[in-house]
Amino acid sequence: MARAVALGEDARGSSAPNPNVGCVIVSSSGRVVGKGATAAGGRPHAEAVALDQAGKRAAGATVYATLEPCAHASDRGPACTDLLLGANPERIVIALRDPDPRTSGKGIRRLRRAGIEVALGVGREAAKRSLSGWLTRLELGRPRVTLKLALSIDGKIALPSGESKWITGEDARRHVHLERAHSDMIVVGRGTLLADEPRLDVRLPGFEERSPRRALLTRGEPLAGWETLRNPRDVYGLHDVNDLLVEGGSATATAFLSEDLVDRILIYRAPIIVGEGKSSFGYVGLDAIADAHGRWKLVDEQRLGVDRLEVYERVRS
Repeated sequence: MARAVALGEDARGSSAPNPNVGCVIVSSSGRVVGKGATAAGGRPHAEAVALDQAGKRAAGATVYATLEPCAHASDRGPACTDLLLGANPERIVIALRDPDPRTSGKGIRRLRRAGIEVALGVGREAAKRSLSGWLTRLELGRPRVTLKLALSIDGKIALPSGESKWITGEDARRHVHLERAHSDMIVVGRGTLLADEPRLDVRLPGFEERSPRRALLTRGEPLAGWETLRNPRDVYGLHDVNDLLVEGGSATATAFLSEDLVDRILIYRAPIIVGEGKSSFGYVGLDAIADAHGRWKLVDEQRLGVDRLEVYERVRS
């Protein structure tokens, strides 16, 4: 299942509007005979890719899938439950039940009625984390929003002049490019656009084609080559975006935080002190320190060369 999750994670940022599912097929002798992930644009599905690779070797095999195989009709391709029934594996291991009401539980029931053993919940937390963009869109009607910030030790994002290149080192910047590759859309504000003229593309070898769509948070005139969000709440209209990355400056970060739309924060902290400079946030709607506690949870931290990455997730009921 860990391999299936890794395959699905590689597809994050390219599978929307479909979930970034991973699938691995293991023969009765213990050999991997098929593997796949949801293709760009959402089709073919991971199970279809893996089954096509496995061919007749799927019969009697064990299939590992990060999400319950779809069981509803679609004009974009056959249901994966039907494909699996035709392939006749012995066992199917599923990390997450599909919350989409068109499939939820139906695929599992059909497979079990056909005599196929189904195990549910293996690798659930890892799969849930990888699929969180799609799951957030299904649950809240908007993409998962990740806010990226590069900060000094004293919490500054730029000098008083606005200069911010480069606060962090090359290792941290490479990690940012990987995050971009796993995002469907990237958003900045007009201030960042005018100050930095950011390309917002992916410049990692082998990932150049994974650059996300670019959007500008502005009430001004639209710009050629950019999509426009007039307000942070416009993310509710992005039905083909699972993962949204916010890379704007203080005003853009504050706007998304004030609307409580940020689900995840990536802080790349550099070992430098700026002193007087531009702060990371403005007023985000809190009037008491007590209200700030319990809202964010540190879920990961790691060294990136001389810098440190801290990953926080919003605690929601």
